[in-house]
Amino acid sequence: MARMRVSEIRELSDEALVDAIEDQREIIFNLRFQKAANQLEDANQLRYAKRHLARLLGIQRERLLAAQQSAKGE
Repeated sequence: MARMRVSEIRELSDEALVDAIEDQREIIFNLRFQKAANQLEDANQLRYAKRHLARLLGIQRERLLAAQQSAKGE
């Protein structure tokens, strides 16, 4: 999955967000193997992938907190 802007990530459904997180974790896993085998062409790819995963997880956490707040308010 290509890097997406935060506004595009927020438009994803919960299921699509979970799928994107799993995909990003797989990408990081593969990049780590490439780095260990000295096959990683761009050393910054791993850093960017981690940042993208952090964005995805942050938005997932926002949704969880918002759901808890709405449940608490009812």
